[in-house]
Amino acid sequence: MSGPAKNFSGRGEEFFRKIFSENFHFFPPDSRHADSFLRDLASKTRAYLVLENGLIFEGSACGAPGEARGEIIFNTAMTGYQEILTDPSYYGQIVVMTYPLIGNTGVNFEDIESHRPWVEGFVVREMACFHSSWRARESLRTYLQKKGISAIEGIDTRRLVKIIREGGTQRALLTTEVSDPDILRKKVKEIPSIVGADLVSSVTCAEPYYFDESDYSWPDGYVIRKDKKFKVVVLDFGVKRSILRQLNARGAKVLVVPARTSAREILSFEPDGLLLSNGPGDPEPLTYAIETIQKLAGQLPIFGICLGHQLLALALGGRTYKLKFGHHGANHPVKNLSTGKVEITSQNHGFSVEISSLPPGAKLTHINLNDGTIEGLAYPELWAFSVQYHPESSPGPHDARYLFDQFFTLMSDFKKAHA
Repeated sequence: MSGPAKNFSGRGEEFFRKIFSENFHFFPPDSRHADSFLRDLASKTRAYLVLENGLIFEGSACGAPGEARGEIIFNTAMTGYQEILTDPSYYGQIVVMTYPLIGNTGVNFEDIESHRPWVEGFVVREMACFHSSWRARESLRTYLQKKGISAIEGIDTRRLVKIIREGGTQRALLTTEVSDPDILRKKVKEIPSIVGADLVSSVTCAEPYYFDESDYSWPDGYVIRKDKKFKVVVLDFGVKRSILRQLNARGAKVLVVPARTSAREILSFEPDGLLLSNGPGDPEPLTYAIETIQKLAGQLPIFGICLGHQLLALALGGRTYKLKFGHHGANHPVKNLSTGKVEITSQNHGFSVEISSLPPGAKLTHINLNDGTIEGLAYPELWAFSVQYHPESSPGPHDARYLFDQFFTLMSDFKKAHA
């Protein structure tokens, strides 16, 4: 085992109060924060992270007790852990943060991307004992415990990330319930692969709904725009709220519909455009969505993001494949082949469109400068385009938000051409 955690149980709060008051001066001995901190420190629960290759990491639980199973990946973003936790695209995955200290700003009620966190488990080098932010409502540790998300700290995340980079993503088990190495290695082998699995059915909405929030404006919160110029249907494969807000901010009336909504139903809403959202896992099993997109291509403007980008390519004759360790972070360089400009982008995907499979009429618009993979495609004759990355950011830079403007221009041009 690697990265053993210190077992503080049995030492007593007074022991640690004495040690910290004599050697550290960031809180007085009778501080209310010190009481909470020392109780937590003296009652650390051991947690174990076992990889498919048999390697076991031992650390301390910093979330809910229990067991988490999934594909382990790493995210290189330095901030934005709250958005990452609540992004439905992470369903089925255990997320490792490469930044060593997570939780500094606590958790607020405004930066969440869905109604709940979707990650299976969370791995950090160190979770902050104290948080500081004027918007924070609770600590990250408390939030994870309330939401039932297992998490582990105190392990060598640099070593773990290197293993994933060199060996690729693999199945992993995070637990506070089992410590026997043989049992752990047996249990991790029983975890199903996400390849070939339909994860979207677990994260999509159950019923159609309208979403009204727009840009954030302090101190009022998210603005509700009254002027609506276009109606956009969003096919929900696990959509982030930030994507919906970007549509609203530009004057769209946004209707979100379940992933299995038929082409006929979508057209019955008389939309000006269709957005294919982000979402988790392998696109190939989503035959129902692929068939719907095939029927709608050319009938209205289409904008695909992340999983939506992959599904659009599959619907038009392309192929996808699984990346070795995926793209997860807020610092990926992408070149716009039309302008020659380089954008720093936010990304979260484990699959990619195969460049040799591009269907006739497809135009390559963006490429990843790290590995040369496809980051954007356009289908001018079908009034459609897509990108592999996340133009809404959240978290991440705003370099690519122009793509939402491009979508609105496409809808306007389509209206004129079909007037």
